[in-house]
Parts: sequence; C-alpha cells; structure tokens
Amino acid sequence: MKKILMTICMALASLCVAEAQVQLSLDKAIEIALSDNPTIQVADLEIERYDYVYKQTVATLYPQVDASGQYALALRRQEMTEGFSFGGKNTVTVSGSISLPLFVPSVYRQMKMNRTQMATAVESARANRIDLVAAVRAAYYNVLLAEQSLEVLQEAIATTQRVVDNTKALYDNGLAAEYDYLTAQVQLSNLRPQALQAQNAIEITKLQLKMYLSIPEEVDITVTGNLDDFRTQILLAEDYSMDISENTTLRTLDLQRELLEHQEKLIQTTRMPTVAAFGSISYLGQERVDLSGLMGGAMGGATSAAQSGQSKMWWQYPISVGAQISIPIFSGFKKTNQLREVRNQIAQLDLQREYAAEGVRLQIQQAVNTLLTARETMLANELTVEQAQKAYDITYTRYNAGAGTIIELNSAQLSLTQAQLSYSQSIYDYLSAHAQYEKALGVENFCDAASK
Repeated sequence: MKKILMTICMALASLCVAEAQVQLSLDKAIEIALSDNPTIQVADLEIERYDYVYKQTVATLYPQVDASGQYALALRRQEMTEGFSFGGKNTVTVSGSISLPLFVPSVYRQMKMNRTQMATAVESARANRIDLVAAVRAAYYNVLLAEQSLEVLQEAIATTQRVVDNTKALYDNGLAAEYDYLTAQVQLSNLRPQALQAQNAIEITKLQLKMYLSIPEEVDITVTGNLDDFRTQILLAEDYSMDISENTTLRTLDLQRELLEHQEKLIQTTRMPTVAAFGSISYLGQERVDLSGLMGGAMGGATSAAQSGQSKMWWQYPISVGAQISIPIFSGFKKTNQLREVRNQIAQLDLQREYAAEGVRLQIQQAVNTLLTARETMLANELTVEQAQKAYDITYTRYNAGAGTIIELNSAQLSLTQAQLSYSQSIYDYLSAHAQYEKALGVENFCDAASK
C-alpha cells in the first residue's frame, strides 16, 4: 500500500490536478499486485506462521528451567503420639529444577517435518503468485483490448462522418440522392452505440484491474503499451516446452508425499527410547521447635533456640542431579496401525500424482494447441485487415468519383471495422492463451517485475 500511495503522490505532483491518476505498465501492475494483493499477503503470513512452528519444535530441545516458592502456616501440627507434635509452625520452601533433553528422535524428525511444511507453504505462495500474475495479465490485456476497440470505432466514426459531410455537400448541390445521405447518417448512428459500449467496457476492465492491484476505485489509472507490442514480444520469444516439473499442482503433491514420509518416520521414532538429564535444588526453611520440655527434661536441659543464640529458622538445601531414560515397550499395536494408515495414504497419493501428471500434460498440450490456433488466427486476421483497408480505399475512391454506391462504401466500412475489431480480439486471445500456457507450466514470469 505504501508503494501505491507513493505512486499516487508522484502522479499528483506531475499532473497538478485534484484527481489522483496512476500510470501503469504491465510490469508495474504485476509488482503492485505481488506487493499489495491480500491473497499474497495471507500466503506470506502463512510462511511466517510455519517459521514460528519450526521454532517451537526447536525450543523443546532447549533446557527447561522452572522455579517455585511456597509458604505454609501450620494451624495444627502433626502429632506422632498424644502430646508429642513435630514440625515448625512456619515453613518456607524455594525450589528450582532444570531438565535437558539429550536424545529425543521424535523431535529431530518433527523438525524435518516442519521444514517440509514450510516448503509446502512457500509452494502454495508461489502458486498464488502465478495465478495472480496470470489474472493481472488478463485484466491488463482486457483494458488494452477495450481501449483499442474504442480507437477502431472512433476512427470508423470519424471516417463515416467525413462520408456524411461529403454526401451532404453533394446532396445540397444536387449531385447525390437523398437516399445516399440518409444511408450515410444511419451508418454513423449505428457506430455510436458501439463506441459507447466500448467506453463502458474500459471502465469495467479498469475496475477489475484495480481490484487485483488493491487500488481504490476513485483512483484513475491509465495503462501503457498496446496489444501489438506484447504480441511482437511473445512472437520473438516463442519456445513451447512440455516440461511439467515446475507445475505447482505436481510440486504440491510431491511435498505432501514428503510430509507423509516424515510422518511415517515420526511414528517409528516413538518406538525409540528417549534420554534426558535433570537437576533440582531446594531451599527449605522451617521454624525450630523447642524440645527442652519434652520427656520431663530428659534432654539434658536443652534451651530454646532463642536462648542458645541459634536462628529461629532451620535452613537446608538438598541438591540432586540425574538422568532419565524412557523406553516404549508395548502400546497395543497402535503404532503398527498408524504406520499402516500412513502407508495407505502414501499409496493413494502416488496414484493421485500419476493421474494428476497425465492431466497436467493434457492441460499443457491443450494450452499449446490453443496458443497455436490463436497465433494462426491472429496472423490471418492481420492479413484480413490489410485487405479490408485496401478494399475500403478503392471503394471510397470510386464513390467520390461517382462510380460507386453508398451501399458499397458502407459495406466496405463495416467490413474494415469488423476486421480491425476481430484482429484486436485475436491478439487478446493469443496473449491470454500464452498466459494460460505459462500458468500451466508453472513459469515464474513475475520474478523480474517483483525485483524492480
């Protein structure tokens, strides 16, 4: 969003107008989409989430340190026999413990599994980027198609307007029939609604493009380039491949299989022993008990703690360290059936992957066929435009010389306009087919744009 605001500010400064206007090239549009589109942001956050998951797993290998404190007031002390109680009235306990995993196979396997989960999230983000780039390209080409169609219709209107003016002059001078003049006006009237539809199409296609780029609707955008430029770039770089190794669907299935393999090994690690070291220390303080009156003074005239100069509390701090080993022995065949379940899932995934690979090959082949068909249609329409232009020029010259009729001229004008519109549509179809072909391959054609 910061990039968009910066672009808008620069546009405002350069145009000195109240309404913001952003000029976009295709590369700039892709860059903004990859930066600000919510689906991309969500995918990036998902990658970040799995990074936290991995760090949580690693944290289980760190030393675990705990501390606690306790104070107890004995409202009634425990008695060994009637009249003979023990233990101080006030007791203070402070303790601390530390544990350190030394050998935990399941954690090591879980760390590898987390890395594969991270790779899956990265591949998912890559797939989202490829889909978004294809959508942005199609929307951008749609805007260019609508604008180019409007230009064709506006040129047809201007040409027809000249015919109307010339026919009116001839009619006023008695050199043309009223029928010719009325026919020319009808031809002009038929073109204007088409131009209005093309204008509306420009607004709709721009709204779609702004949606992909997360640009507010009130911001006006203009696109640069034209369909012929993009057509030339693709024609010069034509190289059709059937390599399916970068296809996002297949790569995702491969990562899912890898996750299942990690899960299988993770279950196996639960059969292995785990070893951990531990240590603890306590600081215990208990109020001293005056035993001088016990057993009729038989303690040899022992005095109280206060009289003997001793502390009122008796402190001690036991310390212990050790190691613990845990060995799984029998779990009721639970782990065996868990392994069988995972292996069953792997077998299913292998079948799905094989079937998906065939589908991807078919998809790419269809994309190539569509691309080649669109290419030939485009080249044929290009020749048709040249022929229609020559036919119109000849008819227009004949009409001005009085050798042709207005019907011939209108027919030639209509054929030229339709040929030009069909040519623009065929270029769009060719560019869209090429974008779908790259999407099927999994081509990351957004890397250069995103790095600018």
